[in-house]
Amino acid sequence: MQRRDRVIIDISIAALGGIAVLFASLTWYLWRGSFTAEEALVGDLATSLGERTEAMMLDTRALLAGFDTLPGPRCTPAHLNALQDAAMGRPQIRAIGYWRAAERQCGVGFLQTNALKPARADRIYDSGVIAWWPGPQTEVGGVQLFLMRYGDHDVAIDPRGLLDVGPLEGRQVGLWVEKLRLASEPANADLPSPESLKVGLTLDRKNGRAISRYSRGGELPIDLVATEPIGTFWSRYAPTLVVGSGIGLVLAAAWLFALMRYTRHRLSLASMLRNALTAQRVHAVYQPVIELSTGRCVGAEALARWTLEGGASVSPESFVPVAELTGQTTELALAVLRVTLADLGDLLRASPGLSVNLNLSADELKSERFADVLDAELARQGLKQGAITLELTERALISTDSARTMIGRLRQRGHRVALDDFGTGYSSLAYLSDFELDLIKIDRLFVHSIGTEAATSHVITHVIEMARSLGLRTVAEGVETEAQREWLKAQGVDYGQGWIFSKPLSAGEFAAFVRRGVAA
Repeated sequence: MQRRDRVIIDISIAALGGIAVLFASLTWYLWRGSFTAEEALVGDLATSLGERTEAMMLDTRALLAGFDTLPGPRCTPAHLNALQDAAMGRPQIRAIGYWRAAERQCGVGFLQTNALKPARADRIYDSGVIAWWPGPQTEVGGVQLFLMRYGDHDVAIDPRGLLDVGPLEGRQVGLWVEKLRLASEPANADLPSPESLKVGLTLDRKNGRAISRYSRGGELPIDLVATEPIGTFWSRYAPTLVVGSGIGLVLAAAWLFALMRYTRHRLSLASMLRNALTAQRVHAVYQPVIELSTGRCVGAEALARWTLEGGASVSPESFVPVAELTGQTTELALAVLRVTLADLGDLLRASPGLSVNLNLSADELKSERFADVLDAELARQGLKQGAITLELTERALISTDSARTMIGRLRQRGHRVALDDFGTGYSSLAYLSDFELDLIKIDRLFVHSIGTEAATSHVITHVIEMARSLGLRTVAEGVETEAQREWLKAQGVDYGQGWIFSKPLSAGEFAAFVRRGVAA
């Protein structure tokens, strides 16, 4: 064999060896990437459930502590209404009871007469709180409840709502608080205790399953354990690993791209929004509403904003349609309501003429839940219903007769109701006369056409006349120029919004904006 041939063979062997090492390294890297992705997926789930559970436990403890300070005699309508109001905004609460010694005297919820009286408490805290974890002794109607008592009151909580984890795809999930199992999905899930597992992901080949355990510290120690068939785990990652290790760096790069797509799919915008609402990461900015005839600020429109933990913002044009598609509009509206009342409660109490507009969808008109929580939150802040004006889109009005009925009830309670983006949908004079409304908001499309030759420039005059014939006040959106403001004022439009008056403001900026103007 010639020396050249031997050198070629040696180089080829070295190259093959190098490629083998590279592929082995790539396979290990891809395997570690898969492992890390699964850990991150379950870790994010654990963080979300941990925050939700800790918030529920602390809120319940504070709730119970406040019940014993309620004024007046017990079991009266006023006392029971106070208990009902406290439970209204907490869907996990199934019952609240008042006890005298060992006898339940009265309560609200699903345990009106046959109250639970477990023999042995699972935890007795130094603060005086007594807790019973879900188990046979707390079971009612096939549901094992979590009970907490402090002083003369107790609450019964359905822990199943804590594990709203979406499609499980063969996965079982369990939640432990202080080493006691609080909830699982499914309810009869066969899960190992957290103490028997290391933190992170473990492949239990003997029993054919992948097990994840994650712990969360804080005021309450919380553990999450999730299992899934090991075949599901392998089917999710093994084909990609084989392709990546067998074809090379190009396909490895493609695999990494697919993994990123997969991760983004699993942690979709919808689930991120659900987590943001649970963690109270949705806030609001306020677009002032100006009375055109006087220049006074008479209120603002609360606009939802969502900022990610890293500081990046998600546009409302992105997350509002997702909320509508996934049925989260009510939770979004309630989140904006609560943050608005927290931001502007003092200002609204000091200026009774101010009103903040809250945007609603059709879902909020389908049941009493939103209206009841709205009343409870206003009562808690000591505000009248007139402090919140409700903005509805035309799509909300065309739903069913229930929308018409709910609008009437909301107006009877003292809320003003506005029709948003008027003129862009199905509106007509006959159509509007079927609904009880107070205001029409003229869409910015028509405002921007003022003084132009566009066909829409003539429509706005008819819109204003239509509103006047129905006895409705008008609000012009998107006012940007002095010419537009003067034209709208001359036409008798009542209010305006837009950048000529102010950009959307933070709560502090809006309060300062109001104080600089004429008090409403």
